[in-house]
Amino acid sequence: MDPMQGGRPQNDREWKLLEKLLMSVQDENRKQRRWSIIFRALTFIYLFALLFMFLPGRTGVTPPPTGDYTAVVSINGVIADGAEANADAIVTGLRDAFDASGTRAVLLRINSPGGSPVQSNFVYNEIRRLREEYPDIKVYAAITDVGASGAYYIASAADEIYADPASIVGSIGVIMASFGFDEAIDKLGVDRRVMTAGENKALLDPFMPVDETQQKHVQKMLDTIHAQFINAVKAGRGERLDAEAHPEVFSGLFWTGEEALALGLIDGLKSPGQVARDVIGYEEMEDFTARRHPLDEFFKRFGMSVGAGVAESLGVGGSLR
Repeated sequence: MDPMQGGRPQNDREWKLLEKLLMSVQDENRKQRRWSIIFRALTFIYLFALLFMFLPGRTGVTPPPTGDYTAVVSINGVIADGAEANADAIVTGLRDAFDASGTRAVLLRINSPGGSPVQSNFVYNEIRRLREEYPDIKVYAAITDVGASGAYYIASAADEIYADPASIVGSIGVIMASFGFDEAIDKLGVDRRVMTAGENKALLDPFMPVDETQQKHVQKMLDTIHAQFINAVKAGRGERLDAEAHPEVFSGLFWTGEEALALGLIDGLKSPGQVARDVIGYEEMEDFTARRHPLDEFFKRFGMSVGAGVAESLGVGGSLR
């Protein structure tokens, strides 16, 4: 006789076993739900703690020192719109540095190969303007690894420039690079189809042979920008740069810090700390570099687009000292 007639237990022992099995499954489900709730709660607590910490006015941002100091604005990486070293961010840091009551001098800490001439010129002009507005505050530039091209453009607006003996300095020139694939597509049998309105709209198309007239036009543009670069450096360096004796300084070449000193491109061989201590006379340095808010960076790093929107709505997105 089947002890489980119709799929139902027939005695107390079978009922107890079934009940024990069901209770075990239920307990396991409760444990899983409990741990799931705990982990979710910890995640929300962590996120809200970050929100609270980085809200404006909270202790997450260290207040500036009360005494006198050297205000530092760093220029790191390629200078370009949308990059870390963009004109808006650099200018924001400069304005904050000049406006701070404890600032006795502004130090540009530079480690950049250059970049956009437009962004560099924006910063150059703002430094010159701020120097006129705050005549008692001098600007010094200290190049670490590299201060070339657009980065040197910016540095030339300072009262004095310093570098390490092994720093790379100079590269006063303008470049526009491309490739030519016109012969390659002919060999591959590729039919290039381009429609334009305007005879020069396809200027420098890499799949078309070089047009001499267009090439001259582009070269004229590059020469104009180069002349602007040269004039800015001459205005900034003055008689310290003997361009007649060393015309190669405007050729696009770059040099070590030691060689740059002999050419008049820099004023001395010192690190940023040495400039603050030995030249400016205020060893304590306060960083005024404008950076993206840490909370904004946190959401960006983890790909939390919704969180980035929350950061913006709370007013903690964008740049921060």
